[in-house]
Amino acid sequence: MVRMPYTRVALAAALVTAVACSSPRPDDNPADYVAAIAAARAAKDAQFQHEDDPIPASRKAEFLPLAYFPADPEYHIAAALKPADQQTTLMMPTSSGQLRRMIRLGTLEFTLKGQPMTLTAFTEKDLDQLFVPFSDLTSGTETYAAGRFLDLSRTATNLYELDFNKAYTPYCYYNASFECPYPPPENRLKIPIHAGERMKKAGS
Repeated sequence: MVRMPYTRVALAAALVTAVACSSPRPDDNPADYVAAIAAARAAKDAQFQHEDDPIPASRKAEFLPLAYFPADPEYHIAAALKPADQQTTLMMPTSSGQLRRMIRLGTLEFTLKGQPMTLTAFTEKDLDQLFVPFSDLTSGTETYAAGRFLDLSRTATNLYELDFNKAYTPYCYYNASFECPYPPPENRLKIPIHAGERMKKAGS
């Protein structure tokens, strides 16, 4: 059975652990923000070390501790969701070769390093969660070639904190038994995102 990395209990538990430490506002003390990100990353490493999923026991030494870009508050930004006029679906390709039906919820509009940008937010079933798969100019060199993910809890205001320092690698990178959606063309950013999880360098 193909496992779905961002909707199953294993991922949910990891993400809850990561965000439970704190979710600092963009105007918080930068040192406190960096410390909170470091604590969340350490908690995720500890959880992955002691559980069978997503990293098999035979590969824990290869992947753990997970590799990250240094936490950078400039990648923690405000975004506004422009809801879709009507819900449309996209059959998103996945690592298993199958297509997965995703619902477009709207477009996240934001400015990063002075450049206006957009990312489409999706959901599969849970309308209270936004799934934001993306790739960027680090994909395939510094980060996983198939892209990375962000998960956001739905807000009533359609205003969000978009934190690329929390961008994570799909589980299929560690374990082929997981199925990962691939970011659609509309979510392929034309800049490098030096934030969040990256691939390990040789010998690191």
